[in-house]
Amino acid sequence: MDIGKRIRQLRMRNGLTQEELASRCELTKGFVSQLENNLTTPSLPVLMNLVEVLGSDMSTFFSEEQEQKIVFRKEDFFEDDRENCRIVWVVPNAQKNAMEPILLTIRPHQASRSMTPHEGEEFGYVLSGNVTLVNGAQTCKVRRGETFYIRGDQEHVLRNDGAAPAQVLWITTPPSF
Repeated sequence: MDIGKRIRQLRMRNGLTQEELASRCELTKGFVSQLENNLTTPSLPVLMNLVEVLGSDMSTFFSEEQEQKIVFRKEDFFEDDRENCRIVWVVPNAQKNAMEPILLTIRPHQASRSMTPHEGEEFGYVLSGNVTLVNGAQTCKVRRGETFYIRGDQEHVLRNDGAAPAQVLWITTPPSF
């Protein structure tokens, strides 16, 4: 484990300069710099004090952060063909994230499932075709190349009233599909 790198990450996450961290731990700025550059190793009491000042604990400090996957390819996608539409989850396990992007293809003269009111927001970008967004009492036509952005506090649905499939990149927060 790169202790110096971890100290630097936590210091920066807390918005502290090396000088501010050194002052709070009764160390010198030079010593903190040496720690972050792995030129010296802290004693256990000094490390415990640093970790506490940085708002963490020893267990969390030493837990290895798994590298997060940030690029997803077609083979990572999960597809669900339904009678009225096809949903493609373009980020696997998105339910653990703050938002959930999907590619939604609505078949002609069909609709997405009706979304019940929820906390959060939704964004859509129409990639092909046209859709009708019914958001509470409001109805809007959204054409190819146009976007919509709504709060989730009203029941809403996307309809495809056309003769060709419509595809929408739809992003919800929190995840709900």
